[in-house]
Amino acid sequence: MAKFELKLPKMGESVAEATLTNWLKEVGDPIEADEAVLEIATDKVDSEVPSEVDGVLVEKLFNIDDVVQVGQTIAIIETAGGNNGTEKAIAENIPSPEIVPESVNDIEVAVNEVEKHVETAKQATLTPIENTGDRFYSPLVKNIAAAEGISQAELNGINGTGKDERVTKNDILAYVENRSSAKIEPATEPSRSEQPQTAFENKKEETPKSVTPEKPNSAEPEKPKATEPTKPKASVLVNSEDEIIEMTRMGKLIAHHMVESTQTSAHVQSFVECDVTNVWNWRNSVKDKFAKREGENLTFTPIFMEAVAKALKDFPMMNIAVDGNNIIKRKNINLGMAAALPDGNLIVPVIKNADRLNLIGMSKAVNDLANRARENKLKPDEIQGGTYTVTNVGTFGSIMGTPIINQPQVGILALGAIRKVPAVVETPEGDSIGIRYKMFLSHSYDHRVVNGALGGQFVKRVADYLEAWDLNREI
Repeated sequence: MAKFELKLPKMGESVAEATLTNWLKEVGDPIEADEAVLEIATDKVDSEVPSEVDGVLVEKLFNIDDVVQVGQTIAIIETAGGNNGTEKAIAENIPSPEIVPESVNDIEVAVNEVEKHVETAKQATLTPIENTGDRFYSPLVKNIAAAEGISQAELNGINGTGKDERVTKNDILAYVENRSSAKIEPATEPSRSEQPQTAFENKKEETPKSVTPEKPNSAEPEKPKATEPTKPKASVLVNSEDEIIEMTRMGKLIAHHMVESTQTSAHVQSFVECDVTNVWNWRNSVKDKFAKREGENLTFTPIFMEAVAKALKDFPMMNIAVDGNNIIKRKNINLGMAAALPDGNLIVPVIKNADRLNLIGMSKAVNDLANRARENKLKPDEIQGGTYTVTNVGTFGSIMGTPIINQPQVGILALGAIRKVPAVVETPEGDSIGIRYKMFLSHSYDHRVVNGALGGQFVKRVADYLEAWDLNREI
């Protein structure tokens, strides 16, 4: 029987890891090619990992909620034909003699040496690696140890560089490489201080000598750094009538992302009130025609996204990211579009190269991503690579909001609810009071790299594009 390693496949350019959320198969279950074996989640998108071969699941290398890197082996599937892992481990641990023995005695020595290596490989393969004392070994490390014929004693002797001195993948691979290239060094001659002294030398030592005090080390011992006392967390009192609801995996990810953003960026906001009467009236005049011709609805979102994309082209320093002390100026304008999910959480699919789309293309992209987001059918790469984000808080009736920046971006625009309000209308004949459709645009930006002038000018430019909307525009 041969053993096939099921690895975490590459799921997108910027996707490096995923969280294992559920095993769909148990050890001993038969598996067909292209059949799903487990479920994973990357950021906020869930997907399945299928098998590439027919066989039987013989080993799981990760548990639920473990984080797996792209390319890591997740499970072992046994297929028909080929050598098993034990035979492979034994073969790899049998040394190939460089010198052909010429005598019977040499042959016996060589045979004994080979048998010793075979027995070591068998024991390392057949005896499972266990966690000893305070040493924890991950499933991946145990798998490598079994495949390479590393015994429990050898593994315990490897110095770990991971957290709490855990043995990492790189540690055990480095050990395997050094072990295969290591040679037995000849015994070194003991130093003079270790050699036994002669009677003459002992007699010389009896002669009293003036004792010279040792000079103290010029380097002062490093003083321990004062650690600030950790502030205890306030305990939450729970009454008997209270209900305790555990946060979902997505909720935990969002909470962590939001806290990290506020701790990273210096958030500041600018607000602009925008008259969208022309946009309102134009959409009402063309939406039925658009739905009949294109087979889908024309919402306000693609109109707003088009205005944002134009403004980003006018102010490219809003289309940037911060990496330490460096500013990365993005070439492409990829707009993130916050979408609400049925469970109340938010997800941010990305419209790639939004500035290159006309209004029809923008509308189709918005509707497609929004629909698939609600059905949890987005691909991992479709929520990656955003350079600026737009969120519509008006959907929930809010007239404005102060959104948190989606790292590593430097800005996010909140669209408030469109309201009919009395307003002063300026005309060549004079001012008058009229009913207008208005909304607030709330711009949050990273004050480390975006000053108030740039942040304010950008959101004002978005408003200018919307207020100057052409009532006679064709679609």
